[in-house]
Amino acid sequence: MKIYIEEDYNALSKRAADVITSFLKENPEAVLGLPTDGTSKKTYEILSEKCKKREISFKKIKTFNLDEYSGLPAEHPQSFHFAMKKNLFSKVDIDIKNTFFPDDFKPDYKKYDQEIKNAGGIDLQILGIGRNGHIAFNEPGSEFDSKTREISLTETTIKDNSRFFESMEDVPKKAVTMGIDTIMQAKKIILLASGENKSDAIFGAIEGPVSTEVPASIIQRHKNVIVILDKDSAKKLTKKGL
Repeated sequence: MKIYIEEDYNALSKRAADVITSFLKENPEAVLGLPTDGTSKKTYEILSEKCKKREISFKKIKTFNLDEYSGLPAEHPQSFHFAMKKNLFSKVDIDIKNTFFPDDFKPDYKKYDQEIKNAGGIDLQILGIGRNGHIAFNEPGSEFDSKTREISLTETTIKDNSRFFESMEDVPKKAVTMGIDTIMQAKKIILLASGENKSDAIFGAIEGPVSTEVPASIIQRHKNVIVILDKDSAKKLTKKGL
């Protein structure tokens, strides 16, 4: 595991974009696993600019998003389909037919995992992390052998995501998420975190015991992980580089 601790969110995003850019230059036909969390937004912005400058291309890239709310149509302004189109897909040269979301395969979510296998597996999986240690929408208690499925969101996640909605009552109570086992099959993982409110989750993920109570802790068992943090999210770590 390689850990980068950057000064702030902007520096974190630049580091993440640089790492991803280098990867895409070496792997122009890569399969990417993508999050739709707030932390990745600036990274997507930088990648979009690099694409405009023709430093990188998404023409031969396939993407598989980690999750989506249940019951929200793709055109809903708070859906992850909408966010990805707004923040990345509409700004780069990707073929929209090569972008996939787990809810597109309802109700048989096994087909999503099969689609990933058909694509050759995920080459680079980008992850955010929830305040309760979730990755994608794999909430605490999610089994490490879990596959893509619909789950109920915890109160913590609903509260955290309510900032994007008019009220907590408007936040969907269920979501479709890529499973932990599917995530862990990626050849390489980048985990991003920003802000002091993520510091407990980051400590648990990197230095705590591997436990389903902190789903992100499973990354300790992956052989090729890069963690990119800002100082606030890393403040509780005792190990500054592994």
